[in-house]
Amino acid sequence: MSDVAETTPARRSIGATRNPESEAAILAAAEAVLLENGLNGFSIEAVAKRARAGKPTIYRWWPSQAALLLDVYHCRKRTSFIFPDTGNIREDLRAYLTGILATWREGTGGEVFRCVVAKAQGDRDALAALSAYMADRRSQSGRIIEKAQARGEVRADVNPTLTTELISSFAWGRLLTERLDVTDAEIDAVVDTVLSGIATRPAA
Repeated sequence: MSDVAETTPARRSIGATRNPESEAAILAAAEAVLLENGLNGFSIEAVAKRARAGKPTIYRWWPSQAALLLDVYHCRKRTSFIFPDTGNIREDLRAYLTGILATWREGTGGEVFRCVVAKAQGDRDALAALSAYMADRRSQSGRIIEKAQARGEVRADVNPTLTTELISSFAWGRLLTERLDVTDAEIDAVVDTVLSGIATRPAA
């Protein structure tokens, strides 16, 4: 261990309320440990040591490894992804799919999220955390369709969250098989295929 690490005092916790400096240090440490050691080498002990934080503090703020990893992922995603609202459903869906793919392709977002998905396959706590996170994201993305329904672009009987889940499922498949370099033509094909089943029909 370096002299700097040995002489730098541990960060102080302020109880249940998250200290912004400590939170940022823990999230950065968690990302670094994951990328350096992989999912099998990821542990709260390693994160605590790297962040100079106490394990009780980490467990108080994040009840599981998955919850911590999801926060790492969300912290990165919220700086690079927004839910589009252009006023045109085709452009909105196109921007939505493009944004997901770009978030996973650039930086560490895709690698972190793949690890969360992998952990959820054999860990009930991880699955619960991922399911809760995705339920919230489906609710947010579904508003894209709801707004299009209000504008009369999408049929009223269409399920908003199911529709955007179809779009994001394409992105999930590419993420999990490491094929995120999707062409504009492929994005157009996915969006147009979905739109062909949900768009309102012009009056005869």
